[in-house]
Amino acid sequence: MGGAVTKSDAREWVPETKLEAKIKEAVQRRASKGTTMKSFNSIILKFPKIDEGLRNCKAIFQEFDEDSNGSIDHSELKNCFRKLEILFEEEEINDLFQACDINEDMEIAFTEFIVLLCLVYLLKDDSSTLQKKWRLGMPKLEPTFETLVDTFVFLDENKDGHVSREEMFIAIDESGERSSGRIAMKRFEEMDWDRNGMVNFKEFLFAFTQWVGIDENEEDDDDNNNKT
Repeated sequence: MGGAVTKSDAREWVPETKLEAKIKEAVQRRASKGTTMKSFNSIILKFPKIDEGLRNCKAIFQEFDEDSNGSIDHSELKNCFRKLEILFEEEEINDLFQACDINEDMEIAFTEFIVLLCLVYLLKDDSSTLQKKWRLGMPKLEPTFETLVDTFVFLDENKDGHVSREEMFIAIDESGERSSGRIAMKRFEEMDWDRNGMVNFKEFLFAFTQWVGIDENEEDDDDNNNKT
């Protein structure tokens, strides 16, 4: 990417929870390895493949939705982690559940489950044992989640663990899109859920599921299922 973004361009994002701090550290650790993304256009070209990859989560989601009610509760999530041999402490599981339960209904919907698994993928670098278990349990998901992490690293030009409005403008402006300023503003507002002018990795993930059409298509599938 071109023009550098300095610390003066945006306030520094301060994690509010222990989990957010771990995610920020993991993102910055991953950023030190660089990114394969060359432009925002290269990200867009990957949307179909990412969409296909994320849908591989559906079978896992349905497997652990033990009562088939369309969501995963806290007990089901703990069973999911145990069966997949994801060795997180009770507190870490609770934090992940709370962080991904966006509508605070004490259940994890499919898109929330995608985000949760991607966070687990990012945090797995803290444990070589978890890396091995992950590859055995969910090998098809790893390339998709790596692409999502790579995309965030690309957008986070100054590698401070969040994406600022200025960084989003630079990424889209360099794509050569007409009306790039308007597009950048729209994309950033879709990501910045708490309207603090900074986008963390979790916010980015939720927005990305919408960009590739997961929300819309899943709702259509649910409606069709209800009619049959």
